[in-house]
Amino acid sequence: MKKVQLIAALQAFLPEAAILSSKESQISFECDALSAYRQLPLLTVLPDTIEQIQAICKLCHQQQIPLVARGAGTGLSGGALPHEQGILLSLAKFNQILSIDTANRSARVQPGVRNLAISEAVAQYSLYYAPDPSSQIACTIGGNVAENSGGVHCLKYGLTVHNILQLKVVTADGELITIGSQAFDSAGFDLLALMTGSEGLLGVIVEVTVKLLPNPERTQVILAAFDDVAKAGRAVADIIAAGIIPAGLEMMDKLAIQAAEAFVHAGYPLEAEAILLCEIDGNNEEVSEHIMQVHQVLENSDPISFATAQSEQQRKLFWAGRKAAFPAVGRISPDYYCMDGTIPKEHLASVLQEIQRLSKQYELPVANVFHAGDGNLHPLILYDANKPGELVKAENFGADILKLCVQVGGSITGEHGVGIEKIDQMCTQFAADELAQFHSVKAAFDPQGILNPGKAVPTLHRCAELGAMHVHHGKLPHPELERF
Repeated sequence: MKKVQLIAALQAFLPEAAILSSKESQISFECDALSAYRQLPLLTVLPDTIEQIQAICKLCHQQQIPLVARGAGTGLSGGALPHEQGILLSLAKFNQILSIDTANRSARVQPGVRNLAISEAVAQYSLYYAPDPSSQIACTIGGNVAENSGGVHCLKYGLTVHNILQLKVVTADGELITIGSQAFDSAGFDLLALMTGSEGLLGVIVEVTVKLLPNPERTQVILAAFDDVAKAGRAVADIIAAGIIPAGLEMMDKLAIQAAEAFVHAGYPLEAEAILLCEIDGNNEEVSEHIMQVHQVLENSDPISFATAQSEQQRKLFWAGRKAAFPAVGRISPDYYCMDGTIPKEHLASVLQEIQRLSKQYELPVANVFHAGDGNLHPLILYDANKPGELVKAENFGADILKLCVQVGGSITGEHGVGIEKIDQMCTQFAADELAQFHSVKAAFDPQGILNPGKAVPTLHRCAELGAMHVHHGKLPHPELERF
């Protein structure tokens, strides 16, 4: 179908203002937060009803037109990168909180609702929504579901998948289905978990029912500083080994500390090689007990200093520095490449040391900011895109970090997703038979392969060309799946 014909077909059920076709009108949709990769879509549409989304999906399914759903564009893996021959489906107008059920501690929201807006809306009921990505002021709940986002409090309260009850999803052929239930369990296969983290490959999320939690009676944060990154890494493992599950346990190295302190003035010790932020919440009695235990663990970890926030204002300031670490690093480097891998906590110290070695090998600085409690690393590789070859060098450095994560028993992603950024590393982590199963799931939901094509799951042929995985006697199983 030619572009002019496609526009005419869309105008049958969309107002003219909801269809963007010029370069100027679509330029803001050309990338997500992984801005090194840019691509204009053929068309961008901005529907405001579920029925319109269904009609868009039906049209794309019938005409085999690629369709990429997009939220706020804060993703860091290129998951919302448009397809040059496809339609970009913006969910920006789906930004309403539909209902709040205080008795059952849940809320029904549209996918374009900002993460932080949920907690702001339910604060009057002394409730909040637990997952809190650093971009929570801007990122949307639909994107959080698509990437299974976490945040600084995911150690105790879980990822997005642990904090939602029900989804309404439009399938590739335009059917509206409900997955999960308003109750805490539902019959049948756990399709809720399957859809969460599926990166837009299986359906378009149009409504989310989230769980809400009561505000804790008391919350305290300890900031510990170390003269060695490995010491800080071992302290993380020691805290968990002591049987304490903090609400948040975050770590930053010297470069990240200096950048964040210059930006936020959070009171971080600039002489430290690494800091830990350990937050304990709950009732008064358990917080007092756990704070004393953490103090004891830290005293045995040879810190250069540690202090407990003396007020709610200071607690928020400690966290403000951590949550502003990404933009803070952006102030000290023309460009940076944000990685996202996960490792078993016992390997934290050795992996950080290897990242430091790789930094010297590639001659690129790296600032480490991550969810230490669950082993989710976020190395920020600093480079200058204006220097020929530096982006490629940064990407190779990042690929080596992800390979290292897999080697120690971890994963190539924790919460940012695979998108286009890590699609080659999927060949490292998974064997041919495993990838074939992923393709089979994709085909069950999207037989035409129109939803977010070329993302998250590599073709078996691609992996064979990379030489990154074992295939049976040099042959690719399931060759019919190569079109996805």
